Amino acid sequence: MEYEIGDKVRTKKTHPCGSKDWEITRVGVDFKLKCLGCGHIIILPREKALKSIVKKIEN
Repeated sequence: MEYEIGDKVRTKKTHPCGSKDWEITRVGVDFKLKCLGCGHIIILPREKALKSIVKKIEN
């Protein structure tokens, strides 16, 4: 599946704040994700990010 900056996605695991929803802020070799619950930002290698994303969320 293709992902673009600004897409909202849901992950398998829950973030410690309780949210599973993230916004993609960078796409490339690494994915930069911003938690929609608390605003925490993480950077994951592309392979790990693609495994952890379950689906896109409709805006």
